[in-house]
Amino acid sequence: MRLSRYFLPLLKEDPKEAQIVSHKLMLRAGLIRQQAAGIYTWLPLGLRALDNVERIVADELDKAGCVRVLMPTLQPTELWKESGRYDALGKEMLRFKDRADRELLYSPTNEEMIIDNFRAFVQSYKALPLNLYQINWKFRDEIRPRFGVMRGREFLMKDGYSFHLTLDDAKREYAQMYDTYHRIFKRLGLTSIAVSADSGAIGGSLSHEFQVIADTGESALYYDAAFDDIRAGKVEMSGEEMRKLYAAADELHVPEKCPVPKERLREARGIEVGHIFLLGRKYTDAMGVDVAGPDGKPTRVEMATFGIGVSRLVAAIIEAHHDSNGIIWPEAVTPFKVGIVNLKVGDAGCDAACDALYNALEKAGVETLYDDRKESAGSKFATMDLIGLPWVAAIGPRGVASGTVELKNRTTGEKMELSAEAVVTKVAG
Repeated sequence: MRLSRYFLPLLKEDPKEAQIVSHKLMLRAGLIRQQAAGIYTWLPLGLRALDNVERIVADELDKAGCVRVLMPTLQPTELWKESGRYDALGKEMLRFKDRADRELLYSPTNEEMIIDNFRAFVQSYKALPLNLYQINWKFRDEIRPRFGVMRGREFLMKDGYSFHLTLDDAKREYAQMYDTYHRIFKRLGLTSIAVSADSGAIGGSLSHEFQVIADTGESALYYDAAFDDIRAGKVEMSGEEMRKLYAAADELHVPEKCPVPKERLREARGIEVGHIFLLGRKYTDAMGVDVAGPDGKPTRVEMATFGIGVSRLVAAIIEAHHDSNGIIWPEAVTPFKVGIVNLKVGDAGCDAACDALYNALEKAGVETLYDDRKESAGSKFATMDLIGLPWVAAIGPRGVASGTVELKNRTTGEKMELSAEAVVTKVAG
């Protein structure tokens, strides 16, 4: 993509309304624009990052045997009245009537609707276990939306729901999703800590929040120091091993009952990026969901539910990966992998060399943003630092004369002089 044809509205100063790093950088780097309190337009650069996060989430879930569906964002209120949860979310749930005076609500979560679909088609235990998920927009009318997409009213969420014949089956799925979530966050360049948490309005007998350590996090976390060793790459642990380590959110941390010695207990702030719940029969009892068991008799279905804040993850990644100059995207989620800076637009040699490198990178399947604008070199480099692409390839008259490209690694700051062919090989690897 040539920047002269792209839509990248940058801001020179930090917006006054932005309080945390990710909110400031997402606005300044042209990722989002606020339309109303807690409601944002995702601009082209932000949408590319959001799509990459969604792709990784879906890929890992598909590998784990989950099946993707897509449910409507509007739901009939009858389902929520049937489950007994219609009043549970209070004013956070947006309710309204259509022209036929039918009551509807904008989806804040989908337990009731997925159960309604499940019971319409599944009558036998032979169809179990079944784990269905979607990635779709949700709306919760937060009383104090803040921190940009970190706590917006409209957000993109992955919500998954599993159905089982026995509680033991549901527990096994819960453990598998626990491990899958850690793999997802690792691919996104994040180290997550799963803490025991309150089940809240969703309910259930067991619940874990997946938190990413950040100074701006809303939750207070208490955890075994072993998690710091994992984050630093000093040790590796399986999901089963990690589940045995102590970690709890503030509301469930009881100091006098904590099994971790004081010298090994750590306290930090965290950003919640995922939440899983072992529901048991909470909803299937309320909505009367049975299947025929192995003996042919009706058996009540057990459930678990699994959520990931997909749009929130973009902000969490920025909180974890930035410096004073801007964003530093992990390669797995970056909007573009390489930025090309033409240091002298209009010079025949520079234009030809940049065009050739751009075409070679695109041919190699490397998504590239080519800054072909007639701007100063300083402005172009500042833009590349702000938007945080992993690699920046700069070509000027000196490089044309020597047949080299200056390639910079955004994460390390390392610069190297390479041939155009070597640049393609390095960044495409």
